[in-house]
Amino acid sequence: MAGAIAGLGKKTLVSDFRHIKPEQARTVLIEALPRILMAFDERLAKKAQRALNRLGVEVRTNSPVEAIDSEGVVIAGERIAAKTVIWTAGVAASPAGEWLDADTDRGGRVKVGSDVSCG
Repeated sequence: MAGAIAGLGKKTLVSDFRHIKPEQARTVLIEALPRILMAFDERLAKKAQRALNRLGVEVRTNSPVEAIDSEGVVIAGERIAAKTVIWTAGVAASPAGEWLDADTDRGGRVKVGSDVSCG
């Protein structure tokens, strides 16, 4: 998503909006963990980060968000001014598997059969 947004800000919108100044567009991906894409192999995550950097995305790791307000975000005591903040925090399985006492995988998702019924 960060790469797509950077591409829009730096390339796509320029041809449609003459008052946009692409050099002023800034896309910052903030990750609380030590690297992006923790669910993937480290080599793939590093490759993705290099690709994002080439698109102009600033990647900040080990940087949990401390605050978000109308002026932007704060990480490690530093304010990053922003007019638009898109929050894409991690996802967790619904607790419904527990409520239903259903068989779940290690991520907490309910295991279902080919007909999408649970055991």
